[in-house]
Amino acid sequence: MLTDGLHDVPAGKLAMVVTHLEMTARPALRKIALPDGVAFRRVQPDLEWYRDMILRVGSMEWLWYGRLKLSDAELGAILTHPNVQIFTVSKDGKDHGLLELDFCQDDACELAFFGLTPQLIGSGAGRYLMNQAITRAWDAGIARFHLHTCTLDSPQALNFYIRSGFTPYKRQIEIDDDPRLIGVLPETAGPNIPIIPKG
Repeated sequence: MLTDGLHDVPAGKLAMVVTHLEMTARPALRKIALPDGVAFRRVQPDLEWYRDMILRVGSMEWLWYGRLKLSDAELGAILTHPNVQIFTVSKDGKDHGLLELDFCQDDACELAFFGLTPQLIGSGAGRYLMNQAITRAWDAGIARFHLHTCTLDSPQALNFYIRSGFTPYKRQIEIDDDPRLIGVLPETAGPNIPIIPKG
């Protein structure tokens, strides 16, 4: 058990404060239309499409890396699971968003991934995407909709989730290898998060 005060994080590692959030009833939603020229659709992604979205939506700016560590077989099993639904928003023929809903747990849905590329941030597409997530999750007859975010993610993420109707209920500290030092991401990823190499 951690005691109060500062704790050293080993060189080569990252430390993240993870906040878990949930909603246990469907919230009232303010209707919002998609921005002009933006389309929403469900996808059955292949590995290349999915890894590209993870990189462009979250990895290069916010160090999303967990899915990039998976083998083709491991990731493929997730993407083809009948209880996993994946959606995107696109503009000018290019996809710019990732929404992943995981219904693998009975009576629950996890908002597994949610985000936009910089091209659509601030356009209203994020609010539309969240409305879709909430509606589709609760339409499935769940009792709980949940997610987690961490301090590596966008500074706007936590407040956006709270404004969307999620309530924080647990906080954890996660320590893991810096993905830029083990070859999962280039050293240019996460420019706001300094690299502290071993030795």
